[in-house]
Amino acid sequence: MTRVETNLMTGWEFTLQEPNDHNFKPIHLPHDWAIHAPINRTMVQGEAQGFRDRWGIGWYRRHIALKELREGYVYQLQFDGVYENSTVWVNGNEAGGQKYGYSRFTLDITDHIHEGDNVILVKVDNTSFPADRWYSGAGIYRTVKVLELNENHLKPEEIQVKTEIHGDVGIVTIATGVTSLVKAVISDESSRIVGESDNGLIKVEIPNVKLWSPDQPHLYQLDLSLFEGDSLLDTYELRIGVREIELIADKGMFINGNLTKIKGLCIHQDASCLGIAVPPEIWRERFVKFKAMGCNAIRTAHHMPASEILDLCDELGLLVYEEPFDKWTGGSYRRYFETEWKNDLTCMVKRDRNHPSIFIWGVGNEVENQGQASMIAILKMLKEHLLTLDDTRPVSYAMNPHFKYESNVDLSQVKDIQQFVDEVSDTEIYNLEDRIERIRRIAEHVDVLSCNYQEQWYPAIHAAMPDKLILGSETYQFFRGHPDQMQNFSDEVPWMDVENHDYVIGGMLWTGIDYLGESMGYPAKGWAGSLFSTNNERKPLSYLYESYWSEKPMVYLAVMDYSLQDEGAKQHWDTPRYASHWNFPQFNKTVIPYMIASNCDEVTLELNGKQFYVEKPSAYPNRMITGYLPYLPGTITVRGFHDGEETCQYTLTTAGPTVKLAFETDDLRLEAKEGYQQLFTVRAKDKEGNPVFRESSKVTFKITGPAEIVGVDNGDLCSSETYDNHWIHMYRGCVSTIIRLTGEKGRVVLSAFSEGMFAADLVIDVV
Repeated sequence: MTRVETNLMTGWEFTLQEPNDHNFKPIHLPHDWAIHAPINRTMVQGEAQGFRDRWGIGWYRRHIALKELREGYVYQLQFDGVYENSTVWVNGNEAGGQKYGYSRFTLDITDHIHEGDNVILVKVDNTSFPADRWYSGAGIYRTVKVLELNENHLKPEEIQVKTEIHGDVGIVTIATGVTSLVKAVISDESSRIVGESDNGLIKVEIPNVKLWSPDQPHLYQLDLSLFEGDSLLDTYELRIGVREIELIADKGMFINGNLTKIKGLCIHQDASCLGIAVPPEIWRERFVKFKAMGCNAIRTAHHMPASEILDLCDELGLLVYEEPFDKWTGGSYRRYFETEWKNDLTCMVKRDRNHPSIFIWGVGNEVENQGQASMIAILKMLKEHLLTLDDTRPVSYAMNPHFKYESNVDLSQVKDIQQFVDEVSDTEIYNLEDRIERIRRIAEHVDVLSCNYQEQWYPAIHAAMPDKLILGSETYQFFRGHPDQMQNFSDEVPWMDVENHDYVIGGMLWTGIDYLGESMGYPAKGWAGSLFSTNNERKPLSYLYESYWSEKPMVYLAVMDYSLQDEGAKQHWDTPRYASHWNFPQFNKTVIPYMIASNCDEVTLELNGKQFYVEKPSAYPNRMITGYLPYLPGTITVRGFHDGEETCQYTLTTAGPTVKLAFETDDLRLEAKEGYQQLFTVRAKDKEGNPVFRESSKVTFKITGPAEIVGVDNGDLCSSETYDNHWIHMYRGCVSTIIRLTGEKGRVVLSAFSEGMFAADLVIDVV
């Protein structure tokens, strides 16, 4: 028997009290205790943490039964992430721990275990201040494994895979991290190629290679086998992709020789009612929605993500901008930077460097003293160390749009580091030449200029540094700054700067999906300025970006509705209040502004069969058609045309009173996998089946069969209704629930009820 890896996601107990037998309660991993903490509008760092009173110490316990301990084997306990300041005991012996909550850590527990019953106890200390400036959650929120390994075994973090392309031949070079004999098998559905190590290196040629790219993310299976003589000691498998990325000044980024623009979305790691305890299947659904609108990249801001997220990006074809931490000597990471930066940076690169999806490394985001000598020294140090771990990708740093003249500020006394770097003070740099000089200093130590909210200065930056390509590492959705004013409210969509300049390799919107924390003030519990709501509902501006990013013919219409509640979005990250409905009972033929997004050559617009003239999308600066319609109940129809032929259409119909609930998903079959989770949305409908956008009634969910309800969400970050419930009020006509399978086979029936409406049932065959 070679390596055995066993996930430890069930059988855990948890308490926020003293860790004794009376206080522990059974829980599932991944687990985030903060998501169910009470709302406290006066708590310390309430805005940052979504007003969920997360402060405290949690204890986790699990028993492991071992029938035998194999001679010549070592046993390891691996945590992909514990937030935060964890200490692990095995049978009462301290085995180790980890400070930074986003880094994987592996503990050798061989000397602490015995045959029979073993007890793992984990302390998670979330009392250190400050916490992150976004919702960070609390607990064992990622995968935990027990590894049983031969004493002489392969170490995944020491394995490095590099690829090249020579014509139609792919060349894969594998540094195995050991000097013993290692055999490699690279295979897919149509080929199988074998190689052996020579002084720790294996070089394999793949004829007629299938390349990895965002459009065609082909993956090969790599199986490594470690031998001692004829004895097989260990095996390790991973998926790899063969691809080449080239950066050419003034021309752009090329993947496998093809010009590629980054159509990106920044994300945090939480997911509504789950907090940060998010299994990969929930992210898969989100990523599929991202890809459907043309997105081809994500930025995992501002820390290394769960390893399963990168597996999904490899599989689905999402490029990744990954970075290890946010600030350096300021912010929440300041308590770790001096002693932990090298460990955490090393962890990120060694864990993730074999993922083909990662196209660039970041070493920081919007740090203190940007462009000053102290900052440049750290930037140089971080990049130099990173290049010792991986020299195959560009390295960058995400620049804040604020630069300051040198001053003697004690950063240890700064309570809000983001306010400090953002705030306008008497040291703020307004002179463009001085700004460019600070950027030039940074440019000497990065391969790509990653600019947050600086589109208005791209031409000036490029003129001064023509050898550097630019990436919009964070951009607004709708508003773009002016060269003389950092923030402005003219309707110049930042994506146009990506299209108009070859030296700009792409843009990454802040953010793809709403997240908890970083609130602009109570009652908002999070950030609402995104393309998707927390329950995966698309917002109108997502269709505008689909018209920019997708080649599939599409057309979409939304109307202005300032009767909708303020969601607390921050000014320049906000958008005009468009909504996809045609219900204005307060109006009688009042004219209402609309927007049409389409990637078609021509568009037509009809209201109740009467056509209104609109110009081609190309006639508008942002290719977003705008105009006005009188409010007349009925149906609006927009059609898109290519070469005179209709290719797509979209309708909005005035809805009548709500009479029923309806699930968006049809009856389905799922594999009986214990712990598998899925989100389901139910929508209010009138008797004709039209969605009722303004419905806000209470909906209660019920489930029977081998599954349970984990939580509920309606996408309203201003709501104070709890997530750990079976009911919630509809928001903009819909609500969602997440269920978890127990692992048994059977028939699951998920039902949704609301007073005065026909109920909805969804049947799930678990097989």
